[in-house]
Amino acid sequence: MQMLLLWAGILMVLIGLSHSILGEILIFRRQRSSGIVPTLGGEILKERHVRILWASWHLVTILGWALGGMLIMLALPPGQPFPARWLVRIALIATLACSALVCFATKGRHPGWIGLLLAAILTWLGEVGT
Repeated sequence: MQMLLLWAGILMVLIGLSHSILGEILIFRRQRSSGIVPTLGGEILKERHVRILWASWHLVTILGWALGGMLIMLALPPGQPFPARWLVRIALIATLACSALVCFATKGRHPGWIGLLLAAILTWLGEVGT
């Protein structure tokens, strides 16, 4: 087992977790009036901007977890059969989750969710086609 890749993957998962928790506590808690998605931007930001910032913040966490998962998979011992499809599935799940997050947070108004959904669909079609 490649221990450096394993520890790097674990670290990415922990960084993602702390990133979301600290962001919620230090940044988004004061911008939330009710509900899960913050909407209060004060005089500087409009509600739609706060919504996409929140989604983008947690999107980084999801992609960090995906990268961590890929590193952990790559850490498997060289002699062990490695299913490359797992890397594709991790990418598929991450892009699909990011698409859903952006769509939910922005009420479907930010087009980024469409691009992420298309990336997920292409990833899925690429996996099915192999």
